[in-house]
Amino acid sequence: MRLLLFLLAFCSVQLLAAQDDFLAKQYFNDGDFEKALVFYEKLVKNNPRRTDYGESLVACYQQLERYSDAETFLMRQLNNPRAYPTFLVELGYNFTLQNQTEKADEYYEQALDRIENNPNFGYGVGFRFQKYALLDLALKAYTRAMELNPELDYNFQMARIYGEQGNVDKMFRSYLRLISERKTSKSNVLRSIEAFVSSDPENENNLKLKKILLENAQKNPAVLWNELLSWLFVEQKQFGSAFRQEKAIYKRVEGSSMRRLEGLGEISLENKAYETSKEIFEYIVEHTGNKNTKLRAQLNLIDLQLLKSDAKTLSSVETQFKELIQTYGYSAQTLELQVAYANFLTFKKDTAEPAIVVLKRSLELPLNQRGKAFIKLALGDILVYDQKFNQALIYFSQIQKGLKNDVLGQDARFKVAQTSFYKGDFDWALTQLKVLRGSTSQLIANDAMQLSLLISDNSLEDSTQTALKKYARADLLGYQNKKKEAIETLDDILQNHKGEKIEDDALLKQGALLEELESYEAAEFNYIKITEFYGGGILADDAHFALGELYRTILNKPEKAKAQYEKIIYNYQDSYYFPQARKNFRMLRGDSIN
Repeated sequence: MRLLLFLLAFCSVQLLAAQDDFLAKQYFNDGDFEKALVFYEKLVKNNPRRTDYGESLVACYQQLERYSDAETFLMRQLNNPRAYPTFLVELGYNFTLQNQTEKADEYYEQALDRIENNPNFGYGVGFRFQKYALLDLALKAYTRAMELNPELDYNFQMARIYGEQGNVDKMFRSYLRLISERKTSKSNVLRSIEAFVSSDPENENNLKLKKILLENAQKNPAVLWNELLSWLFVEQKQFGSAFRQEKAIYKRVEGSSMRRLEGLGEISLENKAYETSKEIFEYIVEHTGNKNTKLRAQLNLIDLQLLKSDAKTLSSVETQFKELIQTYGYSAQTLELQVAYANFLTFKKDTAEPAIVVLKRSLELPLNQRGKAFIKLALGDILVYDQKFNQALIYFSQIQKGLKNDVLGQDARFKVAQTSFYKGDFDWALTQLKVLRGSTSQLIANDAMQLSLLISDNSLEDSTQTALKKYARADLLGYQNKKKEAIETLDDILQNHKGEKIEDDALLKQGALLEELESYEAAEFNYIKITEFYGGGILADDAHFALGELYRTILNKPEKAKAQYEKIIYNYQDSYYFPQARKNFRMLRGDSIN
């Protein structure tokens, strides 16, 4: 019984301490330093050895300009003979805040002196100097500690400081030396230097890095320098130059796989560097001995051909697909080929029936659960295209039940909602979408939120859901690649349902379809109309981002693009598009992008 009471009391104490810790941090982060101070004083009293509580208490005193209280607390800590020298840095900084430079310097020197007796203090002291932007002192601490104990290595921290000081050349050289000496990983270094380069090859920092890499490559022709040059060229979107480096790597590394070249080909394709992407995939087809790698490259080459949709191209691609099926056959290892062929027959040739036959044959193969889900998802998409909604729903529901917590399962649930929307079963679509708002995939969650709001907003306003049914029809037509018919259906909404909530949805959807048909001025008109007449609506950020992308990627109007991104940055911080808008804005402004 006593043991039970003890355990209950102990758990209660721990729970209260955790609650105090949470509230202290919450108040501090909210800038309510008076309330945070009350909790930190209590936490320090109950946990005198917790230096993090002491540091937070001092920070509260300083934010409240109670410098004497901070000094008293720090002096009391320093009376302990085993006091960590970071308290000396804190005390010095407390005097810096009061513009008492001489006193501050006195304590900073004392902190450095402690390293003489114990070099292991170097990291803590140096890091604390770094925290307060006392960079020269931080370098002094790290350097002295390494001199006294050569086994210590703070070169990574020092390289970061060089960057903070603006000594980019020295920073690059330090980081690259660390990689070449295998003292840190390449990925760690690339994350650190990424913030200092941009997509502009003529950027001063880019030129410095390129020069240093070439110097190292001449002195020591290791593959590392080819890899880093390739990385830099990709950052600069010079995919042809990156390809040359990757070919050199592939030739020099015995037993090298095509994975790096495949990745570069895919990045080139995403960035619309189609000629380079074609060269890369052709190189892979010619040089790989791996059947799956070769097939993936051949499928990517077909995707490049399908950028044109004329009859001659479609006929040629169909012949290629038949040859690939003949060569590779039907197996669990060629599912990608089977799905690609089925999608081609459906979405490019408008022949869903033979595509359904292809995928049903694939389902007869001995597949694991994910393999079956992959085929069923593609089959469901094609059945939706063919307006066989109930059959599609069966396949999507099977995936959803079999892979509940998987992104594939969540994707299937969204397709259940979307298919229900197409067939006019708006209530069931809403039921599915409510679950998906908490999806682990941000894209699925965002799409679910958009469709959910579209249905709920337009169901309340119009009990007959006439405009919503028309919109669902237009959405399906767009899915079926019947873009002109979709645009006409949306025109009907815009003409006959003026002033209704669905108008901005119709404008946005129509704008996207107009872009696909290369009617860019008409698309621009739609997006501008949303920003002007529905600036307070939920689609305003979508319209600003669509305009920004249109100006940046198609119309070559960077200043106009910047203005659209800027509106998202300042007015729509909670927008799904905020991170990308900020990145694009900084890129157009010429900033280094991390």
